[in-house]
Amino acid sequence: MAYSEKVVDHYENPRNVGSFDKGDESVGTGMVGAPACGDVMKLQIKVNPTTGVIEDARFKT
Repeated sequence: MAYSEKVVDHYENPRNVGSFDKGDESVGTGMVGAPACGDVMKLQIKVNPTTGVIEDARFKT
């Protein structure tokens, strides 16, 4: 089975990797996984406080 060009591009050039400043009040953070074995993913969203619209998202594994 061949992957589409878009899937290959996202694999080779990941987007939205990293994290936001945890002191920023417009950032919401969620974590999932098993920290005991190091299998954790952090997902963050940055929400515009005026409009309530998500402006950016980041993840880290």
